[in-house]
Amino acid sequence: MDKKQTKRSPQRPTFRKVLQKSALSFLALSPLLLGIIGLVGLFQVLVTPKMLAALFKGNGVIDTLIGTLAGATAPGNPVVSYLLGGELLKQGISLYAVSAFVISWVTLGLTQLPAEVEVFGGRFTLYRNILAFLFTMLIATLTTLTVQVLT
Repeated sequence: MDKKQTKRSPQRPTFRKVLQKSALSFLALSPLLLGIIGLVGLFQVLVTPKMLAALFKGNGVIDTLIGTLAGATAPGNPVVSYLLGGELLKQGISLYAVSAFVISWVTLGLTQLPAEVEVFGGRFTLYRNILAFLFTMLIATLTTLTVQVLT
């Protein structure tokens, strides 16, 4: 190799180019994000704690499953899920159901699936949601059993 022929290191993009690319990605996803925000807002207004309380039957296994499914269809802010969980406990809903509901509210979300598939891909989204569903049920059960042992 001549002295003039040196290896060139790949040129790193400038901050401005990275910022432009990020802004374009955000703009491309913004209609989908606005739709999801709208769905979440509608759900929080239309579904009351009493409506959710009517779903649960008093059986630990069934309540855990129902709580997981109800939480998965009710995405929202974690702070709201804790308040809603407290209201459900006041109405006599089992800790199995409330634990599963709160955990799945935060980790699962059917309304976010289109955005998640768009950003992360279908395979990743499928695996993440299946694992989150299974671990939600396991953690809700273990949480309830731990609370029962400690009280």
